[in-house]
Amino acid sequence: MPISNRIKAGLERGSWIRKMFEEGDRLKAKLGADNVYDFSLGNPFGEPPPEFLNELKNLVNNPTPGMHRYMPNAGFVETREAIAKVLAEDSGIDFKWNNIVMACGAGGGLNVVLKTLIDPGDEVIVLTPFFVEYRFYIDNHGGVCREVPTDKKFDIDLEALSQAVTSKTRAIIINSPNNPTGVLYSSKSLEGLAGLLRKKEKELGIVIYVVSDEPYKKLVYDGIEPPNVFKLIDNSIVVTSHSKDLSIPGERIGYIAVNPIAADLQDIMNGLTFCNRVIGFVNAPALMQRVVSRLQKVCVNVKDYQEKRDLFYNSLTGMGYQMVKPQGAFYLFPRSPIEDDVAFVREAQKKNILVVPGSGFGTPGYFRIAYCVEKKAIENSLAGFRELAKEHGLG
Repeated sequence: MPISNRIKAGLERGSWIRKMFEEGDRLKAKLGADNVYDFSLGNPFGEPPPEFLNELKNLVNNPTPGMHRYMPNAGFVETREAIAKVLAEDSGIDFKWNNIVMACGAGGGLNVVLKTLIDPGDEVIVLTPFFVEYRFYIDNHGGVCREVPTDKKFDIDLEALSQAVTSKTRAIIINSPNNPTGVLYSSKSLEGLAGLLRKKEKELGIVIYVVSDEPYKKLVYDGIEPPNVFKLIDNSIVVTSHSKDLSIPGERIGYIAVNPIAADLQDIMNGLTFCNRVIGFVNAPALMQRVVSRLQKVCVNVKDYQEKRDLFYNSLTGMGYQMVKPQGAFYLFPRSPIEDDVAFVREAQKKNILVVPGSGFGTPGYFRIAYCVEKKAIENSLAGFRELAKEHGLG
């Protein structure tokens, strides 16, 4: 057999996001890009902010000796210092450079964290709906993925979560603002989570780490201030990237930050640095580390995303589609007009609309729209969405 059974099974389950992205490429080649409305992938259409390009040009035009060599496995100290300074300002907690490990994007960072924390058979809880790759990341390191549903508004369901925690629970991954729903967990929700975990840790004699996946944290709307996980949960680890807030997903640059008061802090930091190397990432990209060190308070134009959210949300709900209004990120997660979300997605393809079934995120009966696209793509797609709504008796 040319490939392992595990990988063969993974290919069969596959990522719906990538499947739809590839379908989009096929349709664009056939019909022309302007005639295909591709909302499948969270791949920002907009360019990075000018500060990013200026910093990049400055580094390229004024090179310093050794700037492309290896650095400490955890990353350049000056970059980690810049990140720690901003984290300390935002949280009021005494972050230092050695609480930070630079990572190859959030995906790389999550794999490093999971490799550090779990032994084969340990359980990691994810809240549905969730970014589908979490399953594979957990499996990469021999862990068991425990899926726990959220409530009707896609908020944390503490009762369901309490029933899922066992003596084998090692971590819980949260993602806020959430992919695919755009829901932002409130301070009240996170305080409830912290209280539940303290109770379970005492009851079971274990430590449970909250791994907060935060690539969309700066993309929050309506003047809402996102709560700071570090201020609310002691055993917290944040993994993030600049893929979304600087619109540079292809550069694969992010970081891991561990709460300075987390249990077994030094062991965790040593483990993260070691795993960053042995998994094969070795270092986060050197040039990007230097660029982002000066851009920790820079972000793309969030108002642009909010305008697209409002256009899409108001238009679709006006047609009869039902959904929770997103508070952040750049996704909508409407209920499918028919029970079979995969079948509905196939119907949408016939209108040259590419969306992803909720089944791909562990929540059948919904579909995801990524609106990080040109505004005209949204506007031009509305006729197709309206036809689908009429065909299924919405409105």
